[in-house]
Amino acid sequence: MRSDGPQSLAVPDASATLLLHHERTERLARIGRVVTSLLIWCGLLIIFVPLLLTLYLSVFNQKLIAFPPPGYTLSWYPAILPNFGDAIVTSLELAFAAVIGSLLLGVPAGIALSRHRFRGRAVISTLLLSPLTVPGIALGLATYLFLVLIEVWTGLALTGSLPGLILAHLVITMPWVVRLCVASLINHDRAAEEVATSLGARPLTVIWRVTLPAMRQGIIAAGLFAFIFSFGNLEMALFLVAPGITTLPVAVLEYLEYHIDPLVAAVAVAQMILVGGLMVVLDRFVRLGQVVR
Repeated sequence: MRSDGPQSLAVPDASATLLLHHERTERLARIGRVVTSLLIWCGLLIIFVPLLLTLYLSVFNQKLIAFPPPGYTLSWYPAILPNFGDAIVTSLELAFAAVIGSLLLGVPAGIALSRHRFRGRAVISTLLLSPLTVPGIALGLATYLFLVLIEVWTGLALTGSLPGLILAHLVITMPWVVRLCVASLINHDRAAEEVATSLGARPLTVIWRVTLPAMRQGIIAAGLFAFIFSFGNLEMALFLVAPGITTLPVAVLEYLEYHIDPLVAAVAVAQMILVGGLMVVLDRFVRLGQVVR
């Protein structure tokens, strides 16, 4: 007679091994979830604690910042326009001009890079997106020297002028427009464009009637990002502003040289509310999160 003792012993050993492996896997999964949750909460704290502290500082009722404050007030918010009104107007003009210019240049570039294959495409794409990888100070200095060179050659006064600032801000806003426009077309099926072409539609008609409507979310998101980066840019403006033409970030920096009071915190809070509210309203209609994933 054959003995089946070893086989009966092997089955429990295999079951125990599988049970230990399952327990180890569950333990590692729990540790991973805990670590992920901690990282998420740390990220949220890093983001929101400075924002909440800025909001708290903006309602102090005295110029000297001290903890705890003797009282609270909202009087700093009405003082924003008298102190920074001209700089806000300049920043808004600059931001809107940069948005319009970057959309006019970046949307066709995004369509060309996404829908066409041609020699040098990779090089052009790299050049258009390269300002995103260059430090802001280096880019501002290079732009300033380039505008000075143009001024020497042509006699056009670009440095310290609004047109010069607009040209400089196009350098930092157009890469975002190109990037988001290309992203909005990556997952879009070209079948509708091919059908329109096969039915006799001209290329410009296809772009106007089919491609641009499909890019609507990407275009709006690109315009929003361009506005935010232009309105809040400091590094580029430091080299190109002049008396009478000062952007809001530069004006705030100059104010901080002689004053340390809650007014600057009030400006920051107002700017956060403006940008955040704009993003919430636009996201409700165009779903910005689907474009920037």
